[in-house]
Order: sequence, then C-alpha cells, then structure tokens
Amino acid sequence: MRYVSTRGKAPILSFEEAMLTGLARDGGLYLPETIPQMSHADIAALAGLSYEEAAFRVMRPYIGDAFTDTEFQDIIARAYAGFAHAARAPLVQLAPGHHLLELFHGPTLAFKDFAMQLIGQLFEASLTRSGSRVCIVGATSGDTGSAAIDAFRGLEAVDVFILYPHGRVSEVQRRQMSTPGEANVHALAVEGHFDDCQARVKDMFNDFEFRDAVGLAGVNSINWARVLAQVVYYFTSAVALGAPHRKVSFTVPTGNFGDIFAGYIAKRMGLPIDRLVVATNQNDILHRCLSGGDYTPDGVIPSISPSMDIQVSSNFERALFEAYGRDGSATAQLMDELKSGGFTVSQGALEALRESFSSGRCDEDQTRAAIRRTWNETGELLCPHSAIGVHVAEEHLKPDVPMITLATAHPAKFPAAVEEASGQHPPLPAHMADLYDREERITELPNDLGAIESLIKERTAH
Repeated sequence: MRYVSTRGKAPILSFEEAMLTGLARDGGLYLPETIPQMSHADIAALAGLSYEEAAFRVMRPYIGDAFTDTEFQDIIARAYAGFAHAARAPLVQLAPGHHLLELFHGPTLAFKDFAMQLIGQLFEASLTRSGSRVCIVGATSGDTGSAAIDAFRGLEAVDVFILYPHGRVSEVQRRQMSTPGEANVHALAVEGHFDDCQARVKDMFNDFEFRDAVGLAGVNSINWARVLAQVVYYFTSAVALGAPHRKVSFTVPTGNFGDIFAGYIAKRMGLPIDRLVVATNQNDILHRCLSGGDYTPDGVIPSISPSMDIQVSSNFERALFEAYGRDGSATAQLMDELKSGGFTVSQGALEALRESFSSGRCDEDQTRAAIRRTWNETGELLCPHSAIGVHVAEEHLKPDVPMITLATAHPAKFPAAVEEASGQHPPLPAHMADLYDREERITELPNDLGAIESLIKERTAH
C-alpha cells in the first residue's frame, strides 16, 4: 500500500512513512494510492464482532507490511483498552429511524480518542523499533489537543506541543491539556483563533530546516492514520443497523472535515452509505461551499460549539482532490487561491462532491433548542456539537434509510452551554472528577512563528 500527496509533487510513501511524516513536503495531505474494497460478504461478516476485531479487518489492508498481524492486533487492543464502554462506540436510538453514535467513551471524552489512542500506540511501536525520536506539534480547537496529550504523555521517544486558541476552548478542554504533569507534553495558548494555530503548524512543516532539526511529526487530521482509525465506526454502526443488506446515512458535526471524510472512505470501500450530511454551526463555510461552490473564509465567530469554530477545513483538501479526479496540480492551485482569499469549486467537481455529501447549518438558538428537546424527549444529554448534528440530521431523515448522527463529545466537556440549554449540569466521569483541582501548566505565546519555533527548539534540546 502506497500513499500519494493531494498536491502531486511529494515522494510516494509507505503507510509507516506517511504516518510519521504527517504533512507532505509539497504542503499536501497523504491518501492511499488506491482504496481497498470490502465485499458484501466481508462487510456482513463484521456483524457480532468485537470493536477491536472489526477495526483490524477494516484497517489491515491500509498498513501494508508496517506491522505483522499479531503486532497490529496488539496495538489495537492497547488503544481501546481504556474506553469506558464495552462496545467502544455504542448506538442509542433517538427516534424511529434516527440513531446516535456515542463516540465519547474514550479517556478524554471525545471522538478524537478513537484515532489518537491508536496513533499513540502506532507511533510508540514504530519509534521503539527504529530507536528514533520525534517532536509532535498539533493545533486544536479543543478536543484533538487533549486526546493527543493523553495518548502520548510519558512516552520516551516523543515530545508533544499542542497549540490552542487562547480563551477560545472550554475550561474542561483547557484543563485536560494543561493539567497532565509529564514533562514531554506542552500546552501552548496562542493569541488568535484555531485557523491561526493550524496555519502556524503548517508553517512549521513547510520550514524544512526547523522540521528536520526537531524531527517534526503531526497528529492533526492532516495525518492519514487519524482518518483511517475513524473509518472503523462507520462500518460497526452501519452493520449494527443492517448493512450491507440496507443503506444507511450519517450526519456528522464537523469543522475540519476529517471525521466525515472518514465516512467517505468507508463508502468508497463498499459500505452502502446513502448520504453523508455535513452539519456546521454558524461558521458555515462548508455548508456554503457545498450549496453554491464558493469557498471564501469570512472570519471566525465564537460559538457555544467551539470545536467547530473553523473557516479553513484542512481535510476538505482531500475531498477536493477526489472531486477533481485526483488531479494534484488542480488541488494545489485551489490551495494557492485560498491563501489569496478563497476559491470557487468547478461545476464538475461540485457535482462530484454532491454525489456523496449533503449539508446543513445550525445557529446558536437552534443548538440550544436541540439540546433541550433531545433531553426532554429521550433523556439523552447532548454536547453542543452533537446537538448541531441532531438538528441537521432531522432535516435530512428519510423513512426508508436509517440515519446515524455522530455524538462527538461528552456533554460534561461543555457544562455551561449544556446547563443553560437543558437545566441539567452534566457531571464529569469518576476518573476526571478532580479535574478542576489539578494544577495547570500553560505557556502563552503570540501568533508568531518565530516565537513558537524558538520555544519548541528550547524544550526539545535533549
């Protein structure tokens, strides 16, 4: 299995190389050269398996000879051992034909744990074998950072630096990043918004002298292994509702497009997905683009769903690459136009996107109403991001196609917004009950590449 860049100019890599590299040298994102196929029988055979066994079967074709079957099975087992629910990703029925996929039973209470716990184990196995050391730098709108820090804390061969927008994540998200005491993890509060943090990370990857000096690696959803891990729960949930013998649809609250792109990969592998519905908050650039073809960022508006306060969706580049027939030069041109203000998707590419993706938006009042209504009608307490998914999903229900909405985070990560909407204060799980009492370690930095690089160099000088 070989991996190619969305911009067509970077070296073709193996799975392990692509995982450790993160962002391609030409600024693009890695994708498999071909998408492995699962037959009707292969998909049907997932029924009744443990999550770990299903994960092995879905992901195995992508890793090539990077790990033996036994090694990969052990990696998967370690990755999900710390999840609080035996099913890992359980389904809850909200209404006839509408189901919620709870993705918040991992150690940091967000869907990012499915990918990050796996990546932590993959990195450790690979680096232990090679004797190498890497410096992981990531940007977060809240959940990626806490999941990365939890996955890599205390590992010998890794330093982790997470950039998050100062004052623009929830207190629980911030404390999850700032309270771990291990010396190899660092929470960096950057002035600005998430897009600024993401831009600085990409700048560091494109500064090859710095990149090579510190051994830079990435765990944002620019990293293909992140997307791959998320493909699995599309299969397990669809099979639980009757796939491959019936079609299913998914609604995904998304800002950076990684989670829903994993659904697109599942569809390309053969999973009978009817629609993939993109659910956005008031920062609705993805909905606007899929509706009219224009992708022009117009500023980030802070919301009660801060993990979706994004205007530059890095994983959308992968979807564009596919929509433009895997034309790397066309994708690179769009990304150049984005730097100058924005771009317009061609009619043919827009039609290709619409073959798989629908979209909708949900404003602040609608988000609160969805939290309140779902609690009153079902007893299920939603985080604001999951509520956006439920609201948009309800606009796309079909009588003959089950809808699965992804619940991306535990409501206790956003207690103020949830309590305001529902009157219910969501308590933290027992293993996190003392979070507000733990000492924090935060470094505040300007939105300045030189300042950020200098700090990372200083702290990685072993």
